[in-house]
Amino acid sequence: MAKSRKDATQEAVRRASRIADPREVAREAGRTSGPADPFSGGLRREVLPLLVLHYIHGQPSYGNQLMERISQVTAGVLSVNPNTMYPLLRTLESRGLIEGKWEHPERRSRRYYSITDAGREEYERMRVEVRPFLASLSRSIEEIVAEVFD
Repeated sequence: MAKSRKDATQEAVRRASRIADPREVAREAGRTSGPADPFSGGLRREVLPLLVLHYIHGQPSYGNQLMERISQVTAGVLSVNPNTMYPLLRTLESRGLIEGKWEHPERRSRRYYSITDAGREEYERMRVEVRPFLASLSRSIEEIVAEVFD
């Protein structure tokens, strides 16, 4: 039997309130298997690669610049550190979606990433695929706010 919106909202609030210990939050955010938690792992898995491709689609960028932009656009909700960003960039590069070039190859100072043709195709596919996820997340948050504060 399907849950009502109110039941689903109450369950989400109960689940969120159980995670009070910052170490538990970190464990939940870093989880790579099991059900997707949209408030932590889901955002990283679904939205982070999309944002990286989005920013690189506009112009070549480097890792720190991407981390700053993502932090700004998500108001810190999706915090990204080098231990997250650089493996993602290497993965996207190994999949042929982006291409990295050193600003000064002899010094290896900054590595600028550009989107490839395959990356543009993946970006467009992800834009279509991730939008319903974000819309659902937005509706869920609005319902939690309405439930708790209205």
